[in-house]
Amino acid sequence: MKNAFLDKFLDRLARLDAGDVQAQFLRLAAEKGLLETIFHSLREGLLVLDPERHITFANRAACRMFGIPDDPRKTPRTLDGLAPDVDWAGLFTEATAPQGMATREIEVFRPQHRYLEIYLAPLAPGPGNDAPRGQTGAVLLLRDVTRDRDSARELIESERLNAIVLLAAGVAHEIGNPLNSLGIHLQLLEREIDGLPESDDRESLASHVRIAKSEIARLDRILSQFLKALRPGNPDCKAMPHPPPHPETLATLETEIADRGIAVAVADPPASLPDAWADATQVQQAFYNVIRNAIQAMDSGGRLDISFGTTRHMVWVAFRDNGPGIPSDRMGELFQPFSSTKRNGHGMGLMIVQRILRDHGGNVVLETSPAGTRIQLNFQCDGPRMLLLDASSTAP
Repeated sequence: MKNAFLDKFLDRLARLDAGDVQAQFLRLAAEKGLLETIFHSLREGLLVLDPERHITFANRAACRMFGIPDDPRKTPRTLDGLAPDVDWAGLFTEATAPQGMATREIEVFRPQHRYLEIYLAPLAPGPGNDAPRGQTGAVLLLRDVTRDRDSARELIESERLNAIVLLAAGVAHEIGNPLNSLGIHLQLLEREIDGLPESDDRESLASHVRIAKSEIARLDRILSQFLKALRPGNPDCKAMPHPPPHPETLATLETEIADRGIAVAVADPPASLPDAWADATQVQQAFYNVIRNAIQAMDSGGRLDISFGTTRHMVWVAFRDNGPGIPSDRMGELFQPFSSTKRNGHGMGLMIVQRILRDHGGNVVLETSPAGTRIQLNFQCDGPRMLLLDASSTAP
């Protein structure tokens, strides 16, 4: 197609001497370099596309977002190869149509998981460019909104948790009042029994009252622990020697473990395992929830393996069961309240575990398959660690 602008440029170029031509090209090169420097300094990604969706320019931010080299000679030729799951052809057609423009939010998985907000708009025709609008190129702007999405998700989770805490506090208060009343009346009944003459009946009545009082005390402790687990507060972290306090948790669950015939194997911690920086009480609560989930997920005769290890900055404890695993369609709901894979589960256990680990500056790693589930709790190490190289590796 004949381009009027190009004809005018060539006609004028023919009337210039060599010095003028050189000066004009140097000026154009300087302007091009300035524009590229500006584009490369942007935090947003920018891609320039020709009518065939070939990439003619990509700034450094766009290269980082898609994991492509910033060398123009190595940049992929077409837009379609950047994120195969995105309908780039449809977006390009939508953007280059009359009065067109396309905006979307896309998800990319390489080089890392990101959410990108994209804005695709046609390049405005230049002076003398009589090409139809549908045959013009386009500019693609990209903004990384991963952090915004994470912040919004954390805010929603926090608000949901606050609502649950308020509800739980109200329920605990309503349960606590009759428990206190029962305790007072049992004390009065105990005094009445003490005034009775000695007999077998008196001892039997006193025994029943003691059992009732102990059960009320146990219910009160359960309510207190439940509220403390929902809102554990700032952890009182100290250096916690290995192994972590799992023996107390196993002792608490000893009866249930024995009834189910579960075999528990605790590996010896590595000699180099550093102390964890943690609140022992909150950690015990997290262990309780994880272990109880594991033994309830297995049939009679199952096996629970507990192991320890360390990474560069973390010390971890892993719990592996040989249950049926977690269905893939439930994985996204595991840490949400009231979501449970158990028929009678309340769905609070893993949410509490995640909250405790997050308050400790750690995290929860979960792996599952039909052969079982492995949950790894990562805690920060106590103090900086030195990495020592083996002497043989430094020998000349």
